[in-house]
Amino acid sequence: PSWGPRLVPARGRKTRHDPPAKSKASRLKLPPPVDPEELFVVTERYRQHRLVLGALRAEFRAEVLQKKREALLSQEGSAELVEEHQRLMAWNEEENARQRARREERLRKEEEEQKRQKLQAAESRASKMEAVLKEKEKEILQLQEEAKSFITPENLEARIEECLDNPRNYNFAIDKEGRIVRRTVLS
Repeated sequence: PSWGPRLVPARGRKTRHDPPAKSKASRLKLPPPVDPEELFVVTERYRQHRLVLGALRAEFRAEVLQKKREALLSQEGSAELVEEHQRLMAWNEEENARQRARREERLRKEEEEQKRQKLQAAESRASKMEAVLKEKEKEILQLQEEAKSFITPENLEARIEECLDNPRNYNFAIDKEGRIVRRTVLS
């Protein structure tokens, strides 16, 4: 079942509106009996306890009042304390201003150093890019030079004629010393 927030059952407890059990209906609740001698001893001890606490409170009150009186009497010496406090606060302000100036100077130098490093990095990047571009241009020029000797459909006939006019003999060997050894004649 869905219980509302006020109807949550407390396990083992009856509500105040539930009737008592039949076996407990005739039962009268009586306070436990108190021994009169024990009651006398307990009340006497409570009275003594309250007396001791009252005396301690009075002692502490007197001590606090005495300290207040001493503070009022030593008020003349407090002018020196106020003056010393003002002097120390002025010194503290000067020290704070000095530290602030040092910090601002340090931050300014760090900012200049960062700007210089950024500029240097940009220059080095630019020089690297320039070197890479020069290298690429050099490669392109070299490839263009090599491309002049390539065989293309346009110069195919001329290259064939040139090869037929200038025959080369590749029938040779190279010994261990790197010399070319020819034993046959050109056929």
